[in-house]
Amino acid sequence: MKKILSIIVITLFSQLLSVSVFAGSDGTVEINDKTNSSKQNSEVKDCFETINRGVFAFNQGLDKIFFKPIAKGYRYLPKPIRSGTSNALSNLSNVITIPNNILQGQLKDAGINTLRFSINTTLGIAGIFDVASYYGLNKLDKEDYGQTLGTWGVKEGCYFVLPVLGPTTIRDSLGSMVNFSGGDAWYNVTIANNTNYFENSDYYYSKLTSGIDFRAKNLEAFKSLEENSLDLYASVRSLYLQDRKRKILNLDETTETLNDDDWEEIDDQ
Repeated sequence: MKKILSIIVITLFSQLLSVSVFAGSDGTVEINDKTNSSKQNSEVKDCFETINRGVFAFNQGLDKIFFKPIAKGYRYLPKPIRSGTSNALSNLSNVITIPNNILQGQLKDAGINTLRFSINTTLGIAGIFDVASYYGLNKLDKEDYGQTLGTWGVKEGCYFVLPVLGPTTIRDSLGSMVNFSGGDAWYNVTIANNTNYFENSDYYYSKLTSGIDFRAKNLEAFKSLEENSLDLYASVRSLYLQDRKRKILNLDETTETLNDDDWEEIDDQ
């Protein structure tokens, strides 16, 4: 039970970092209200807002004294190391994206991601090098089980904020639990099954590194969000829900994010 709780904490933390910071390509925060996003977000109940705001403040303090300094240090690493790490983590995420492509009926995307994973894992040396892009197989959006539940018509349920883990909904939390019941191949080979090739710690390190990598990419974005928000809690809540809706509907015209950019693109801005 202790091991499972540790896995949940690390996994949801990495998800927090991948959805809680949003900004335009110039580093300024953009809140797009197209498609009546404000009305859509209001349909998701903030059932525990008073408690959520307290937890949110705690998380902000923890980020300031712990995660942000680590992310700043990570940015001092040479670009090849950061790019290789980011590529490897992105390649690894395909073990969750591919089954969700299939569950959502995105068979073409599933085929592309399968080819990308095969090529990058072998020729790209465990995904360190994005060789697949040279063959015209460009990186696609990530998918997860929360998004799949959304495409199946499952409602978000209450919005809430967890200590350390950050913003989520009942639906997204249920989707995360699928990873620990056979839905995450990386979890299966590192935690669920004892192998001679991987340790339990490999899973933990990959999740923590993924979160740090994302946080480092979004230092300016989060700073801009803090400086331009009259109510930071409400902004993060709105942007989280907008981003989840964008991903479920595969829309391009809503909130722009930096979470999937390559380090080359970020460093060149």
